[in-house]
Amino acid sequence: MKTDWNHLLSRARPGLSQPQPDNEARTDFQRDFDRIVFSSAFRRLQDKTQVFPLSQSDYIRTRLTHSLEVSSVGRSLGAMVGDQVIARHGLQNVYPQDFGAVVAAACLAHDIGNPPFGHVGEDAIRLWFTTSRTGQAVLRSLTEAQRQDFLRFEGNAQGFRIITRLQSPDNHGGMQLTCATLGAFTKYPRAAWLPADPPPGIAFRKFGFYQDDADLFAEIADQLGLKPLVPGAWQRHPLAYLVEAADDICYRIIDVEDAFRLQLLRFEEVRDLLLPLTGEADRAQHKMQFITRPKEKIEYLRAKAIGAIIDQAHRCFMDHEDAILTGAFTAELLDVIPAAEAMRALKDCGENQVYVSKPVVEVEAAGFEVLAGLLEAFITSVNDLSAHGSHASPKSRMLIYLIPEQFAGIGRHPADDLYRRVLAITDFVSGMTDSYAVALFKKLTGISLPNG
Repeated sequence: MKTDWNHLLSRARPGLSQPQPDNEARTDFQRDFDRIVFSSAFRRLQDKTQVFPLSQSDYIRTRLTHSLEVSSVGRSLGAMVGDQVIARHGLQNVYPQDFGAVVAAACLAHDIGNPPFGHVGEDAIRLWFTTSRTGQAVLRSLTEAQRQDFLRFEGNAQGFRIITRLQSPDNHGGMQLTCATLGAFTKYPRAAWLPADPPPGIAFRKFGFYQDDADLFAEIADQLGLKPLVPGAWQRHPLAYLVEAADDICYRIIDVEDAFRLQLLRFEEVRDLLLPLTGEADRAQHKMQFITRPKEKIEYLRAKAIGAIIDQAHRCFMDHEDAILTGAFTAELLDVIPAAEAMRALKDCGENQVYVSKPVVEVEAAGFEVLAGLLEAFITSVNDLSAHGSHASPKSRMLIYLIPEQFAGIGRHPADDLYRRVLAITDFVSGMTDSYAVALFKKLTGISLPNG
């Protein structure tokens, strides 16, 4: 059974029983975008790693600039798809820019849950729970479903938690974004632990919400008309395919551009990777003859490549729309576009030459120590205080004042429930910027002192 576009574009907001009045100058989906832009969690992305951690170059992308670029690509993709979907299905009172605004907002938030030090931060948190005595002791006292939330710690699930709970925590639904935007945001509409295997496909490779947030996602999925597949897993929102494509377009193409600027890749290597993506290599080569500097030649190729792949991804979505609406489409759009092989070459280059380069690996290796140290200190502290109260160790009674009350517990009394107590600390640590995590770790370990 197909999902229905009218439900998929739901303007309902979790926690609000009445829809907000229509405003032709500023739609509900544009409000979503604005709420994300003005959130503190989004601002922190300016000091979070994209690929090159704590880079000293002001040219290289951070998570913030990457998210803005992905959002721009997503808006174009969404509007192009929306124009054809509206015509194909005869949708009323819906406009191409509505599709574009939903995808743009979801793209803007797509990395909002990433911990410090990029994807290695996710690995560091998982590793700490797996290998540390404190982490293992926590896991032994949890249910299997709760254990999997930590063993498979996931930035996507953390992002869902930020926008629906941690940001504006006094509201049910947190930022109270529309269900359409929340559905498009959730690329992996499943919990970490499932009682039965979900169907195969890209939508279930990772997970998109914690056990603590499962009821809220079920509420959103019901509003959108997403089909439940097995307990704890739902069909993917069709626009999530566009969010995924926009992210992949940007990081694959732009990461090699950044690597060129840092002299990790030669001009000829990047040129030869980007030219096949333009769809008109001869014309692009002719144009480059009139561009003087190599930097600007690469920027020109990057722009042409992004434009060409956006067009291919849009056409691919429309070609497979029926399968996407029924949940039968199981691949990434970029894996089935005409330029799929050239896009895979970019991904291979990133994995084999860029992400393993010395500047990246050196700082990411330090990230394992920093995040492990912070988790050890703060989880030990809150567990000690929960068990012993005023008789907890002096160190635990001191460290609790370094944890914001939102994560420490009301009155800085940690939650009685172990799962929620530990989840609150992972909320705190994963929300840190790279610089703040490093600075706090140095202070906790005595490597540096305040004003020292």
